[in-house]
Amino acid sequence: QVQLVESGGGSVQAGGSLRLSCTASRDIYKYYTVAWLRQPPGKEREGVASRPKSGSIFYADSVKGRFTVPRNDAEATLYLQMDSLNPEDTAQYYCAAGTRVIRLLTPTDYTVWGQGTRVTVSS
Repeated sequence: QVQLVESGGGSVQAGGSLRLSCTASRDIYKYYTVAWLRQPPGKEREGVASRPKSGSIFYADSVKGRFTVPRNDAEATLYLQMDSLNPEDTAQYYCAAGTRVIRLLTPTDYTVWGQGTRVTVSS
């Protein structure tokens, strides 16, 4: 079973940047779609960015132009580079993977989840 471990969360002021890391227990990117999702306080979990095993990266409209998902295959790590952060980005961020993902930003399409990492953006 694949395991995912997130790190890099923290507190930052609006306009700042953070980089989250998702390290997998093995090289999964040939077989899994891997995504970043988040759950803001009091809200439903939502997709942020998804990197399919083939095809283009898909971003939620709310993060386009601010977030990217670079990958380091040698370290089996997917990053979430977050720039121009605003308070609406405050959430618990999760890395998730799935082999049969159809809807790239839909949480229920993902079957493997990390424990999450907290991001707080203050105004």
